Amino acid sequence: MMVSPIDLYSAAIRLAGERQAQHTERRFDAVLSGWHIMAFRAETSDDSHADHWEMHPGADEVVTCLSGAIRMYFRADDTGDDEEVALAEGAAVIVPRGRWHRIEVDVPSDILAVTVLENTQLQARANA
Repeated sequence: MMVSPIDLYSAAIRLAGERQAQHTERRFDAVLSGWHIMAFRAETSDDSHADHWEMHPGADEVVTCLSGAIRMYFRADDTGDDEEVALAEGAAVIVPRGRWHRIEVDVPSDILAVTVLENTQLQARANA
């Protein structure tokens, strides 16, 4: 078996059953099963779909700021304000399963995300 590098900015890695990792096509598809590892470059908040809330009902998500600086927002419930968490280079946050969240970019940033995409939901922000 030939071992070769995988460009996570154009592909993804899927962690499959039986403790396997597979190189896979990069798709933000809510029907894909298994854990996915993906990286992306965000020059501005437009590149991180900051105008939409995202939610993964099947698993937590790990979001890591590899370079740059980003802010994670967690949608408030009916009793409070949205929660903001700043992530500097090298910092990560665990987004709890079922929690609506979004990313804003402070400076051009490289972001790594690990989650289960299956049944992911997007919802436009009312005040975007």
